[in-house]
Amino acid sequence: MTSALPLVAIALLLLATGLIGFYGLRISRTTSDFFVASRTVRPVWNASAISGEYLSAGTFLGLSGLVLLSGAEAFWFPVGYAAGYLLVLLFVAGPLRRSGAYTIPDFVHARLDSVVARRVTSVLVLVIGWLYVVPQLHGAALVITSVAAVPPWVGSVGIAVVVSAVVAAGGMRSITFVQAFQFWVKLTALAVPLVFVLMALGGAFEPGGAVVTFDPAAVFPHEAGPGGLDAYATVSLLLALLLGTTGLPHVLVRFYTSPDGGSARRTTVVVLVMISVFYMVSSTLGLVARVVAPDLAAPGVADTVVLTLPTRLVPGLGGEQLAALVVAGAFAAFLGTSSGLVVALAGVVSQDLFGGTVRSFRWSAVACTLIPLAFALVTIPQGLVTSVGTVFVFAASALSPVILLGVWWRGLTARGAVAGMVVGAVLCATALLASSALVAAGYGSPSGGTADGVPGVVRALLAQPAAWTIPLATATVVVVSLLDRRGPPLRTDRFLRRLHVPERRRA
Repeated sequence: MTSALPLVAIALLLLATGLIGFYGLRISRTTSDFFVASRTVRPVWNASAISGEYLSAGTFLGLSGLVLLSGAEAFWFPVGYAAGYLLVLLFVAGPLRRSGAYTIPDFVHARLDSVVARRVTSVLVLVIGWLYVVPQLHGAALVITSVAAVPPWVGSVGIAVVVSAVVAAGGMRSITFVQAFQFWVKLTALAVPLVFVLMALGGAFEPGGAVVTFDPAAVFPHEAGPGGLDAYATVSLLLALLLGTTGLPHVLVRFYTSPDGGSARRTTVVVLVMISVFYMVSSTLGLVARVVAPDLAAPGVADTVVLTLPTRLVPGLGGEQLAALVVAGAFAAFLGTSSGLVVALAGVVSQDLFGGTVRSFRWSAVACTLIPLAFALVTIPQGLVTSVGTVFVFAASALSPVILLGVWWRGLTARGAVAGMVVGAVLCATALLASSALVAAGYGSPSGGTADGVPGVVRALLAQPAAWTIPLATATVVVVSLLDRRGPPLRTDRFLRRLHVPERRRA
């Protein structure tokens, strides 16, 4: 793509993001504004912001690419992502808002009255957040090199600079405006090209209206469908995506911005609708790519398919304009998710290390951007969906059991929570690192029979560990809590009543 239009689109998006973000600075006055937007964000506006940060690079670019590579197998990802928010709706959205916390460590500390539990939670939140930011920076590098002859670090550094500046300037108040705007940019950037791509398949841009024909059996073979999936890998993946959402710091912190618990639940319902529409659009583009762009079905290359389709199917300037729109949407995805993560992480660092002042929040935002940027610059990007999926597995193993049990089980103790978080994190990290080492050593994919002396079942257990790490982490929490002679804090019953008694609805 040699046109200057994509660079113009990126520049306009960055300008709009900066202007909207600094507008938020004008009305960000208090500490509460910076951390939770003073808990005044209404459901539709909040849902737009949540969708803006939740739909990351892995969804915007990676989902279509994964559908191109894997066909129907890839549909488990959007199913799991959406189901994760259903779990949030049913079990944690309202109670978390009623807790009165600013961050996940705040909630754990208030629930368990333990500084140690808070510190362990803070470390895990930072690890999860930084691991999630890295794919966004990798995605920016991928896009910028596909549209311009510039080094890949330009995209990563550009995103990092804008995110740190906007977050530091206006905190959660600014980011709420930015993310809501970016969701609609992302949806438009995929939906409009999809309309033109489908018109092209119908022959709208060909002399005589020539329709693209294909053999469905060849494009979507039976063995690539759900019936051909390894049952364990599928169940494990869905479990990770389902529970991982409840352990993502940038997802949970958004519910602290709602006026009350009922508003948080209504926000989640709207989010489910918004992200479902987006997933349908993204998946459809991947299916179209299997028909018209099978040559792009290669790891690393497939993630660029949404950038390539418009110029392949829509001739002339129209195709270039659509491609530029997609590029703007991709950068909106990187910015939206990265800014949400940095807000959540800056809140944790500021609260835990510097007393929670506005000044410390701003310095924390810069630091929480520079660390993943350094990591992104020295690592080689993997598949975007795969990278994001790894974060979900880790969050589901390390944090989700404690958050869910903290809301719904009176018997949870600080020792049980710490033990469960440590066990879940260590087991998950060990499994994923071992799987990566096996693949790097040439021991094949995590399926099938024995490869080079390594049984397929071992490779599958290591590559998709959620099905055994989550139960073991949960069992550890429960067993250690039951054996803990100190028991839960004395004020547990009062705190749980606060979580589960609905507030009087605000006008």
